[in-house]
Amino acid sequence: MFAVIARRLRQPIPGAQPRVRFEMPPELGGDDSAIDDGEAPFGSPGPRMSAQHPLYIGFMGTAGVGIALLLFYIGTHTAQLLLWIVTALFIALGLDPVVRWLESQKVPRPAGILLSVGVLAAGVAGFFATLIPTIVEQVTEIVRQAPTWIRDFLDSEFFRTLDSQFGVRDRISEELDKFVKNPDAMGGIFGGVVGFGSTVANSVFGALIVLVLSLYFLGALPAMKKWAYRLAPRSRRPRVEALSEEITRSVGNYVIGQACVALLNALFAFIVMTILGVPFSVLLAFVVALLAFIPLVGGMIAAVVVILVSLTLGWQTAVIYAICYFAYLQFEAYFISPRIMQRAVAVPGAVAVISVIAGGSLLGVLGALIAIPTAAATMLLIKEVFIVRQDRH
Repeated sequence: MFAVIARRLRQPIPGAQPRVRFEMPPELGGDDSAIDDGEAPFGSPGPRMSAQHPLYIGFMGTAGVGIALLLFYIGTHTAQLLLWIVTALFIALGLDPVVRWLESQKVPRPAGILLSVGVLAAGVAGFFATLIPTIVEQVTEIVRQAPTWIRDFLDSEFFRTLDSQFGVRDRISEELDKFVKNPDAMGGIFGGVVGFGSTVANSVFGALIVLVLSLYFLGALPAMKKWAYRLAPRSRRPRVEALSEEITRSVGNYVIGQACVALLNALFAFIVMTILGVPFSVLLAFVVALLAFIPLVGGMIAAVVVILVSLTLGWQTAVIYAICYFAYLQFEAYFISPRIMQRAVAVPGAVAVISVIAGGSLLGVLGALIAIPTAAATMLLIKEVFIVRQDRH
């Protein structure tokens, strides 16, 4: 009985058509025209669209413009994040020579990374822990003495002459009354205070992000390099690896060398200011250290700032400081920097100046800092790739 039922189920229903199933076409060597119209139920496919077809060109052009706009949108809305990434990568490249030296001393890389970053963080924290109370004290002293300086200036013969000729005192009083009675101006002051607080909070958050990213980049730097080298063709990987290692080595040595030069510069300025009795010497030494990180022009800007403050003690003090500091800059340029930077980058003076100005215009202080390593890497690539290719032709 079961056999009869099974046989009846296997028989097709009268009038039913077999279901069309999707099957892969036979292998015909990629020639679509070899499929016979009689064998293919839907006929043979037509010719492929040419790359010169207007519809193809228009679609690909539209897609390219859309991708470019998307990348522009992402870049403009993540500029701060990109800046943090560049800063962290720059710090990682600067600490990598130290980590590699520790590795040569039989220290495991993870321990070397923690040791180098820990020493850096402890040094920065200790520096600011010592500096911030002094800065607060000296800024408070400036605020306390500001009324006396203003009163002495108002009582001076120079201001009395200006007031008698142009009525400066009445004009200043009138503008102050307008400012106090203007609610928008007072609201602007409150908004400025709130904006300053948010800027400080964002700076602290950015510093933490940069520190964490520096740790990740420093730990994954060898793997990142190997992954990047795999993007190059196999026949050119040894050359790409050699050029990349030379660039990263030069950048790391430059960061360490520039930090040493800046610290020596600030230390010398602090000693001279302490001997001459220049006010706010600790705060000014911190400013000198920051400006000295900017190559070529940073020392000159720091000299101008300290000289202007030294004028409060008289032109003799300013002249003595200017002579001592500019003499040190010459000594630094001809003796200190060549020995510290002998394993770092070497860039012609004109190219260095143009690079620093362009980097500062694009990315501010960070752009000025990475301008010379970027210029050195570009010159190395031009020398080893473009000029070699041109010589072969």
